Amino acid sequence: MNNEAQSTSSGDAADLEKADLDTVYQSLATSAKGLTSAEAKERLDKYGRNELVDQEVSNLMKFLAFFWGPIAWMIEAAALLSLLMQHWADFSIIMVLLLYNAISGFWQELKASDALAALKAGLAPKATALRDGEFVGIDAAEVVPGDVLRIKLGEIVPADVRFIDGEYISIDQAALTGESLPVSKKIGDEGYSGSIAKKGEMNAVVIGTGNNTFFGRTASLVASAGSASHSQQATTKIGDFLIIISVLLCIILVGFELHSDIVLKHGWQWDDLADIARMVLVLLIASIPVAMPTVITVTNSMGAQALAKKKAIVSRLEAIEELAGVDILCSDKTGTLTKNILTLGDPILFEAKTADEIVLAGALASEKGSEDAIDKAVSEFLKDPKVLDDYKVTKFVPFDPVGKRTEGDVTDAQGKALCFTKGAPQVIIDLCNLDGDTKTKAEKAVEDLAAKGVRALAVAESSDEGKSWSFLGILSMMDPPRDDSRTTIQQAKDHGLRVKMVTGDDVAIGNQISGQLGMGSHLIAAADMFTKDMDMDHMPARIEECVDKADGFGRVFPEHKYGIVKALQHRDHIVAMTGDGVNDAPALKQADCGIAVSGATDAARAAAALILTAPGLSTIIDAIEESRRIFERIINYILFRVAMTLDIMFVVVLATVFFGFSPLTPVMIIMLALLDDIPIMTIAYDNTELPNEPVRWHMRRLLVVSSIMGMAAVVQSFGLLMIGMEWLSNPEWQSWIKLTQEQVQTGVFLQIVAGGHLLLFVMRARGSLFNPPWPAMPLVMAILGTQIFAVLMCGFGWFVTAIPWTIIGMIWGYLLVWMLVLNVVKLIPKSCKHYT
Repeated sequence: MNNEAQSTSSGDAADLEKADLDTVYQSLATSAKGLTSAEAKERLDKYGRNELVDQEVSNLMKFLAFFWGPIAWMIEAAALLSLLMQHWADFSIIMVLLLYNAISGFWQELKASDALAALKAGLAPKATALRDGEFVGIDAAEVVPGDVLRIKLGEIVPADVRFIDGEYISIDQAALTGESLPVSKKIGDEGYSGSIAKKGEMNAVVIGTGNNTFFGRTASLVASAGSASHSQQATTKIGDFLIIISVLLCIILVGFELHSDIVLKHGWQWDDLADIARMVLVLLIASIPVAMPTVITVTNSMGAQALAKKKAIVSRLEAIEELAGVDILCSDKTGTLTKNILTLGDPILFEAKTADEIVLAGALASEKGSEDAIDKAVSEFLKDPKVLDDYKVTKFVPFDPVGKRTEGDVTDAQGKALCFTKGAPQVIIDLCNLDGDTKTKAEKAVEDLAAKGVRALAVAESSDEGKSWSFLGILSMMDPPRDDSRTTIQQAKDHGLRVKMVTGDDVAIGNQISGQLGMGSHLIAAADMFTKDMDMDHMPARIEECVDKADGFGRVFPEHKYGIVKALQHRDHIVAMTGDGVNDAPALKQADCGIAVSGATDAARAAAALILTAPGLSTIIDAIEESRRIFERIINYILFRVAMTLDIMFVVVLATVFFGFSPLTPVMIIMLALLDDIPIMTIAYDNTELPNEPVRWHMRRLLVVSSIMGMAAVVQSFGLLMIGMEWLSNPEWQSWIKLTQEQVQTGVFLQIVAGGHLLLFVMRARGSLFNPPWPAMPLVMAILGTQIFAVLMCGFGWFVTAIPWTIIGMIWGYLLVWMLVLNVVKLIPKSCKHYT
């Protein structure tokens, strides 16, 4: 596509939606006679094909992105150092974990649908264009600005157009604008690409194609929407924190070793460099939470499986953690909170004597078997549909946007000719030539219904072939709330969420439904806040405040929904957006957790992070509860992992500085990573408290609490090391059980393996570890199995130097005492009950 030409016409297309038709013809250098083939080819070269253009990132680049980031850098640095030092066992294990993290993350991203591909699929494949004076069938992709198209019943509008000829056409643009009913168009009205012709046939001139359409601008918003998840940001901060600690400790370690070699030993050899590199490798490996991305991925994946059983499909794993922190839920109205089915309320009677009489009259003014939403609503309200069999339809006049009414001419069972009509109240009132008081009463009834957000449909009857009409009354129509919507909204509030309605319908209609559902009735028109030239990424503070305070919004277009989500995010809210149409896709993509409801379009599903397969919103409550439990499990793991990482790093440095040797070998540290983290993956099944409020990543609290516990664990580990070193130099103890320095290393290894898992039992409980909820059986069994293996490993000397069974028993006694100490330490910080 010629981007320059397309961008040049972008502003013009928006202006051409409102300009008079003569201006449209002049601006596009066209006429009602259409284009020649030569002109069409020239414009195709200038404006490009009528397709959505996007820049796709290759799968290779998506995969390589998983090797970029603080924790990935730490793992890669350790792998490189292991390779240079030819520590093949260390290198192999590190690379396996690194590749697993990347492959699992890439696979989850690959499974998510491409929003732009779904939007492309919605474009019309064929079009009928007036070329060289004749209507011919062409590919929709070859439609150009200035083309004259013929759009008929059932066809998809292939581009943005202005209607120029024909009686009328009814267009369903609900998926684009959120309007719950098809919209009738007349000459001069605009039509949007991707909408569907439901009735009638008209000719139209093309004013915009490809990305320069309402549909294309929606696609552009989808492409530009989205940002790094809070989970990704949190993981990055944890990585940065550990990198800073690791670098500082490496500087201390290297400085100490150089001072020892050069100053104290009065010399320096190349072999000393290898020793220093070996110590740095040990520290570097110790500082990396190698399995953190894997454990988080596995925990989220397990949660995704649990959510799938509750009719919620996760397309982006990070959405689970985002949903746990959501504090504002923006919900579309039509088809989400409501049934998307028009139903009749109690009729307002004038000359009709009963409700059945006016409903029958309305049904006789409807086309039998019609798919029109109003005709269906009226006909289905009949108590006995067979009553229609007593009448024979002789003529039916469909609705048109000029006359604004339908008419059915029938003969009854006695052969009497009757006429029935239904339509816009003002039109029917004028048709019946009502007297002053009756007219005032009718107009007041219509105004009252409108104030409640209820549509009004007037019905009249004529027994003299339409020469005079009797005003039977007014039918009220509305799209009623889903049966479970009010309960779901209340449950959302009970879970600490504010719910805002966001709809393309009129404010009055939105207020009525919002009030019925207990969502508040302070809805405002989006156009009152968002000007046409406003930058949705940089809105004034007063607009953001207005968005925050409103109960919801009416007359909303896609860029408005996107802007609403952005404004709330700028106000530090975590936002979930529900929707089902193309018009919802940009906001679904931008939201922290986009939720496509049951029956959503492909574009909405592709943009969403969570896809509901059961009708209504009730599934969201189940998803929120499950996501908060998952979030709690991840927080428990991170608290444990950061504390243990600090423990290992500081013990390695302190031992090197005070005792001149490393308490752990590289193989031991790799085994620690495996024995500590692989069983911990069963934390995905753990029992947790269900928070009543949204939970967030509060990094300061998390790092402070984990650092306090990490330092306490350092005291525990270094204390055991000091006992071991004292044992080596104490003849009396050595005469009881003789130990070597290698056996002391094994003792420290066992203490960290076992102490780490006991620390997890302490950290997983918000209060005392002796209070419920108790650990889940899979977690208990995995840890028990790991500890048995670690004891056998140390007792029989697998991968480490064997130590006496008596020493193993003493270490376990030491650990159990420390578990009680750590349980008390954990309760000291006032914020420890609110890690999240």
